[in-house]
Amino acid sequence: MSRAVKVGLISDTHGLLRPEALAALSGSDFIVHAGDIGDPQILAELAKLAPVTVVRGNVDTGAWARSLPETAVLEVDALTRVHVLHDIEELGVDPAAAGYRAVISGHSHKPGAVWKDGVLYVNPGSAGRRRFSLPISLGRLLVRSGEVSAELIELKPGS
Repeated sequence: MSRAVKVGLISDTHGLLRPEALAALSGSDFIVHAGDIGDPQILAELAKLAPVTVVRGNVDTGAWARSLPETAVLEVDALTRVHVLHDIEELGVDPAAAGYRAVISGHSHKPGAVWKDGVLYVNPGSAGRRRFSLPISLGRLLVRSGEVSAELIELKPGS
């Protein structure tokens, strides 16, 4: 049986890349950053771990962010395409009809994973500064032979 491909999911870093996030993403085959990066150095650090697919978030307004796309597609393998955007409310395609197995978004800072019409929608939450009482989190998409599953990982900074 083939091994699962691990796609690290991170979003809403807002200029803060925690060491705990780097440790959790270590060993990923790919990394997705679903926007609100806040600092281009974060992308450079993530690229040291694995190839990075990234989209621009609403706080990514500097000159460095102008070339970042609003949406992206990660082709994990021949059977698995993943649609990436920052704000799920701006989803402009029917993911099931377009053949996507998963949709990754950020923006709300609320981690979650839900199936809809055969597509897995994942928001890894915010890995940056804590907002309200929401957890500091990221996620992982596991892909094996076209099947996808997700896990959400709460980070415990400083522990």
